[in-house]
Amino acid sequence: MTTTPKTNEAALAAFMADKAEIDTLLARIAAASEDHFGTNPERVTWGDAGSLGFVTERLKEITEFLRV
Repeated sequence: MTTTPKTNEAALAAFMADKAEIDTLLARIAAASEDHFGTNPERVTWGDAGSLGFVTERLKEITEFLRV
């Protein structure tokens, strides 16, 4: 049985699909940030701060991985 390796075109298509999904996710994050992630700034709790801290750490990991 002979298998055909994926071409660069297929890799590019997969890359561009993932990039489009990332762009969508980043837009959703930016929109949520504009709305203070659904939290009233005058009623922020330590739970809210902790949750956002968790998200911040994950985003830092992503930027370190991407070297940006």
